[in-house]
Amino acid sequence: MDVEGFRLVPQATAVNDFYDDAQVETIYHEEIRGLLTEITGARRVEIFDDTRRSASLSRQRIKKIREPAEIVHNDYTKGSGKKRLRDYLAADPDEAEKLLQQRFAIVNVWRSIAGPVLNHPLVMCDATTVRPEDLVSMERRADERIGELQVALHHPDQRWYYYPEMQMDEALLFKTFDSATDGRARFTIHSSVVDPTAPADAPPRESIETRCLVFF
Repeated sequence: MDVEGFRLVPQATAVNDFYDDAQVETIYHEEIRGLLTEITGARRVEIFDDTRRSASLSRQRIKKIREPAEIVHNDYTKGSGKKRLRDYLAADPDEAEKLLQQRFAIVNVWRSIAGPVLNHPLVMCDATTVRPEDLVSMERRADERIGELQVALHHPDQRWYYYPEMQMDEALLFKTFDSATDGRARFTIHSSVVDPTAPADAPPRESIETRCLVFF
């Protein structure tokens, strides 16, 4: 992840229903904390969001979840990544400021929750091929907060990848923020896309994306 910004790993789970908040917040979060600690060497992992998505309109209505995000973007900017940490620790601003003096990252863990991904895969851009001028900051407003993300401009040197038919026992890890400025990947632009080679009867993608603050 420190070079290209992303990594696919095998990751079995004991969760049998990802729409069960209790299972996700206990079993799955413990699994994710262990996974990120092992892979990154982090001394602390805090999970602050789980976003479920489905390409099925009926599933979106029934489960009250979002559609796949078909916009090339990165979730945070240099400023909003730090603001996200401050927001998470709003009850303890002194602790937040202390942690901001050390390296931390925001890592997203993305996985299928309904069979192999045959359409609407998540595509990732190699961070070494993205120029600073390819990224444009954009404000994002929600009822509870105002954030800022980066949308991306196309450049022919960008190299894009995806993992065909991702399985339910695999997880895609990617960095959406890193406070380090030593040359390692800081952001990973990504998007859901319609796969023109997908079978006509491919089932709608269903996924969960877990966002984590990772402290070193």
